[in-house]
Amino acid sequence: MKLLRYGNAAGERPGLLDAGGTVRDLSGVVRDIDGAALAPDVLDRIRAIDPESLPAVADPGRLGPCVTGVGKFICIGLNYSDHAAETGATVPEEPIAFMKATSAICGPNDPIIKPRGSTKLDWEVELAFVVGSHVSYADEDTARAAIAGYFVCHDVSERAFQIERQGQWMKGKGCDSFGPIGPWMVTADEVGDPGQLAMWLDVNGQRRQDGSTRTMVYKPAFLLSYMSQFMSFQPGDIITTGTPAGVGMGLNPQVFLDVGDVVELGIEKLGTQRQVVVAAA
Repeated sequence: MKLLRYGNAAGERPGLLDAGGTVRDLSGVVRDIDGAALAPDVLDRIRAIDPESLPAVADPGRLGPCVTGVGKFICIGLNYSDHAAETGATVPEEPIAFMKATSAICGPNDPIIKPRGSTKLDWEVELAFVVGSHVSYADEDTARAAIAGYFVCHDVSERAFQIERQGQWMKGKGCDSFGPIGPWMVTADEVGDPGQLAMWLDVNGQRRQDGSTRTMVYKPAFLLSYMSQFMSFQPGDIITTGTPAGVGMGLNPQVFLDVGDVVELGIEKLGTQRQVVVAAA
């Protein structure tokens, strides 16, 4: 089942993508695709509906972030063995975690805003998941059952802010527009094994990342279980799980994004995104 949000920013409506690729309006079923809608019983209720009984949306227009009301947006760093190698880092003995501002969240095809003073704007295609049940001190089986679904996340990064401006990574991770998610959330039952998904990213039509979640070190259920030892998770919280090799920082010579560049990315079963880089106002 593929759930999405469509419409102008701050005015999105909940929707479902049916098997034929038509968007169906879910406004009569749920208020939005938020934590309340991601509860297992609500997902079961939506799953039981005949999509053809829902209003068809002839022109959905803009797609918004596939989930809203996100309380926590947690990222895992150096979680792909090939990406760790390209940056000269060793695979961490425990997951590296940091926060991305929820204000960075935007739609899958919204522009990437190059911040003022940015000199090293970088790309990262990532598999993300959203929590559908309260989780605290969970084992892996409990954590796995609490994952409502998966989606594409573009972990846009400003490396100079992240590495050269002192302090934590969040300075280069949380800028506005640095968290496109979607185009839709695919429920966990439809994804199957999240550790067997091809993923890719192109810049101006040139393939930069061509990887797979098979090189992910710490898998989603483990990550949620691990992080739940430090904090509780509520429905709607997001964890994005890291990126494979091919980021701009890892190339020789390094390559970074500039105004006018076009980034396209996708993950098997989860859809694609497309963004154009624009200058900050």
